[in-house]
Amino acid sequence: MEVNKRKAIALYSGGLDSILAIKIILDQDIEVIGVYFKTPFTKDEPDLYGKKYLNIPILIENISNDFLKNLFNPKHGFGKNINPCIDCRILMFQKAGELMAREKASFIISGEVLGQRPMTQNKKSLLMISEESGYGKYIVRPLSALLLPETEAEKQNIVDRSKMMDIEGRSRKRQIAIATQWGIKDYPTPAGGCKLTELGFARRMRDLLDKGKLVENDIELLKVGRHFNLQKYAKLIVGRNERENKIILALACSQDYLLSSEKHKGPISLLRFYVDSELKGDELEKILDVAGKITARYCDKEQDTDLVDINICRQNRIVKQLKQVSSLSQQLIDLYLI
Repeated sequence: MEVNKRKAIALYSGGLDSILAIKIILDQDIEVIGVYFKTPFTKDEPDLYGKKYLNIPILIENISNDFLKNLFNPKHGFGKNINPCIDCRILMFQKAGELMAREKASFIISGEVLGQRPMTQNKKSLLMISEESGYGKYIVRPLSALLLPETEAEKQNIVDRSKMMDIEGRSRKRQIAIATQWGIKDYPTPAGGCKLTELGFARRMRDLLDKGKLVENDIELLKVGRHFNLQKYAKLIVGRNERENKIILALACSQDYLLSSEKHKGPISLLRFYVDSELKGDELEKILDVAGKITARYCDKEQDTDLVDINICRQNRIVKQLKQVSSLSQQLIDLYLI
């Protein structure tokens, strides 16, 4: 297969580091195709601040299926919360390598900075990630290249190593100074970008993993509402505003129960069971009762009463009406809160 040596694939996050890394290569008259890898835990598309400075095509590749396969038991473990950062970077470089082959490019660009992130960007991790991806010799990290072993693209003089940089550590002063020098003014503030690094979301995610369930519908529900475990196998999601209520309705499946008050403004609540067989009898009634009381807690009530009527629907029909439901106390609600 004929390869265009002056063509590269760049991992593009939309952040300043990836913008600068790509600019260093573009300034050497090398064609660059950007790629943004999407998972259920990232934004649907990257910030496009850098596009006006780079003027390159940016592809969006959904790697959700491969990512989720690794999430139950990542080879290199989790970060501070439930973020499998090392395994994620390996996967991204593998996918970038596949894209490199399809596009007949000769190397991969990454905006990683040595020492910027403790788990994935120390020298040992950077080199190990490169090696395990299977594309190590093709990965160029322009911002820290002078602190790392020479890559094939540098050895073959495809890129000029003397134009690479030696940035190291968590400070962004040098990147900001370079951006100013190059006239790059618009770029996002640094942020993780992955919801698995967020403490509250990670707690919900860990609970979902414990239930042995990992499909995108469940993951999308993690992003909205208040979450309550009514049993190990029963979870209630309560909308916090009209926008979340609409999302919850859109994500409801045929076997879910939906709770709301017809007379009082308030949440849509979704009750989902994580069991193989249909729940019936007293056990189901007890769970529906608690779900109703939690839903009532977040309804707007009249001044002279704390009681609310709650409708419970399933498959677009009312299956139960709870009359004059009293709210659970905040102390009891906190016991169920995930």
